[in-house]
Formats: sequence, C-alpha cells, structure tokens
Amino acid sequence: MGRKRKQKPFYEEVMITDIGAEGKSLAKINDMVVFTTQVIPGDVVDLQVVKKRRKYQVARVTKIHSSSVDKIKPFCEYFEICGGCSWQMLPYEKQLFYKQKQVTDQLTRIGKIELPEIKNIIGSDEVIFYRNKLEFTFSNKRWLTQEEINSKEEMDERNGLGFHVAGLFDKVINIRKCWLQADPSNKIRNFLYDFANKNNLEFFDLMEQKGFLRNVFIRTSSIGEIMVIMVFFYDDEEKRKQLLNALKNEVPDITSLVYIINKKGNSTINDQDIFIFSGKDHIWEEMEGLRFKIGPKSFYQTNSKQAYQLYKVARSFAGLTGKEVVYDLYTGTGTIANFVAKDAKKVIGIEFVPEAIEDAWNNSFINEIKNTSFFAGDMKDILTENFFSENGKPDVIITDPPRAGMHKDVIETLLKAEAQKIVYVSCNPATQARDILLLSEKYRVTQVQPVDMFPQTHHVENVVLMEFNG
Repeated sequence: MGRKRKQKPFYEEVMITDIGAEGKSLAKINDMVVFTTQVIPGDVVDLQVVKKRRKYQVARVTKIHSSSVDKIKPFCEYFEICGGCSWQMLPYEKQLFYKQKQVTDQLTRIGKIELPEIKNIIGSDEVIFYRNKLEFTFSNKRWLTQEEINSKEEMDERNGLGFHVAGLFDKVINIRKCWLQADPSNKIRNFLYDFANKNNLEFFDLMEQKGFLRNVFIRTSSIGEIMVIMVFFYDDEEKRKQLLNALKNEVPDITSLVYIINKKGNSTINDQDIFIFSGKDHIWEEMEGLRFKIGPKSFYQTNSKQAYQLYKVARSFAGLTGKEVVYDLYTGTGTIANFVAKDAKKVIGIEFVPEAIEDAWNNSFINEIKNTSFFAGDMKDILTENFFSENGKPDVIITDPPRAGMHKDVIETLLKAEAQKIVYVSCNPATQARDILLLSEKYRVTQVQPVDMFPQTHHVENVVLMEFNG
C-alpha cells in the first residue's frame, strides 16, 4: 500500500503585504513567506499552497475577499491568462515604487556593499503601446476560454494567432487587441489571422510540429518604418505569395516585408535565411541624430524612447572627456558604442554574435564614426593581455550583459584591467548585485540609476557606476 500524500496547507483570509523578486506578491504566515501572483499588497485572499519548501511556499489564489485600495481594473481582456503585462492592476506610480524597491533590495541583500543614495527611477512617458517588436505564434489549437469549455459546444474555430499562455508552450491565446505595440501592429496581426482562416491556410500544430503558418514578427521604429517577418514551416510558393501580396495591399505602409522557411524544432530565427518579398531588408531607427540599421535578426532595445534615456544615463556616468579608451562589452549592434563615440578617444565593442558585430560596423559606417572597432567572440577569450596591448587598456568599461550577468572569468579580467570606471547596465538587478560584489574587491559603487523600460511588468533596468579604488 502506497504512502498517503500529505495535503498541502490552505490559508484563509490572508493579507498580501509586499511584492518581492521577479514581481511575485507575498504574505507572511507564521514566519513562513508565501509567494503568489496576480494580487497586490492590501488584497485579502485565500491561498492554496502548491509548492512547499523549507524556507518558503508557493500558492495560488482561490478567492479574493477584499481588494487593495490601490488596485485598478486591468485594461486588457487577456490579463488573467497572458503573462505579458502582469502588473496592470497596479497604478503606474506604484509600479515604479516596487521597481525601485526591487533594485534597492537586490543590491543591498545580494551585493552586501556600501551604496550611495539610489536615484529615483526614470519612468516611461508611454505606459502602453511602447514596444517596437512583438512575436506572435500561429496555432491550430488555440486556448479556449472557461466560458467556451463550460458551454460543451463543439468549437468550429480552433485556430489562433497570438501569445503563448504563461507557462504553456503548446497553448496560444488568440489576440484581437494587444496594448504593447502601436498601430498598425494589431491591424497586421488581425488581417493575417482573418485572411488565413478565410483561405484555409494551415495553422501550425505545436505538438505535432506540422502546419504552414508558424510565426510572425512585427518591428516598428520611431520614424514610422515597419518590418514584418513572416515565418512558414515549409514553402508553398502559391500560398506564400497569396498571403504576402494580400498583406502588402492591405497595409501598404510596410517598408520591409520578408519571410523565413523554418523547418526546425524551435522558433528561433537567428540561424535562418532571410528572403525579401518587398521593400528593404531592414528598417531605420534614429537617436540623437544617429541612424541605426535594424535587420530581422538585429537586437535593439524594444522600448525606443526609454532606450534613449538609458543610454543617456550610461553616457553621463561614463563622464567622458574625449581622451578615454572605452570598452563596450556585450555591445550587440553597437548602439551604446556609437552613442558615446563622439565623446571618447576610441571605443572597442565586443559581442559574441558575429551578425551583430557586422551590424555594429555598418552603424558606425552609416554615421561616419571612425573611432570605433568591433570584435566578435567570447568575452573571456578576447579580453587578454595581448588584446589590451594591441587596442589599449580601457579607461572606462561599459558592460550590458544578458540576464545571467557576467561570467566569473570576465569579472576576473575586468579586475586585472583596472579601468578607472565601470558603467554596469543590467536588466536583472539580482545578477548585477552578484557581479558588483565580486568587483567590489577593487571598485566602489558611486551612482545607481534605475530606468523603467517595461511598464505593466516587474522588469526593471538599472545602471550602476563603479569607480576604481585599488
């Protein structure tokens, strides 16, 4: 006879008191921290524990007895199933408060070092329709609403085009209006969905990995240019031309219409060939008189206006006088490198992705910037004494690593390089704090500036200035 599974705790009428790391709401019950989602401080709820650990528990909300005075009505009809904008129920000023708190908590708890006063977070002027890039997925088995399930009627229309349900790769919500990207994004997506259904074009089956229509990426720029990247699982020339011609005629403002045939088991496109259907193979973005060429695979900050604020902070912290050698680590397409080049003697950009480095060189050429150099490869392999000898030791290092932060070998190299300043731009204050602690052997933090790049979410960017103190 098997052992009887122990029932997990159930808590009634619990007050949510705070928001912690990764945007999770929390309550404290008998010295135990219980994490949950989709509620805010001040809500009184019932909680069913779904995961039990020695130091914490994770629970789902089963009932809301009363709502916080701060709570507002979410504006998106997909709020409870789409994980994209999980803070809609928080007024924007409260979102900024908890993002600022997140930065402070992570730097003090993980960094464990002396900090200056942290500057007030720079909020976004646009809290909806602020993204310049979105990816949507075609699915022949869309997510059904609870009302549809309860009706027990046979669903004639099961196709969907939209976002994955949070935590479920094979479930796609059919989106009719997304609040993240300005027009004509919704018009393009809805036209593709309606046209494909009307003409019996096959939507992708995520489980069985078959179907004609797979994904669509929509990129826009602040100067009004539009790129649509249509991804097919296999090529059917007649159907492909039918769809793309119809889209071109429906939305003539599209300046770059390209397509990909992706037969792989995943939807990433960085290793795929790009084919131009109409227009150019790129769009343009502008920032402070600089022009940046953005291709289908190019990385560019997804909030163009806040990217400008972020880069201004990084440049200000660098305090360049025109005499410095600047290293821009994880340079991507060289946006920061080219942005600060006019104030530096020389800028060296390093990035793992060769295609990104090609874009970086092109962006320097386009803007007639002649004091930049770019190198592709693993940071820890490139940053050697020979490299420093050939290119000059850095006076200032700007680093903008991925969410995982910097490799410990890179940090050891930075400690040996002994640049006078390190400007650390991060999308993850937790890994940033970990790296700062390691760098504190020779550096002290002198300025901290959070920047909100992603309203309606818990994500926050943070810029830290570290100065060499031997």
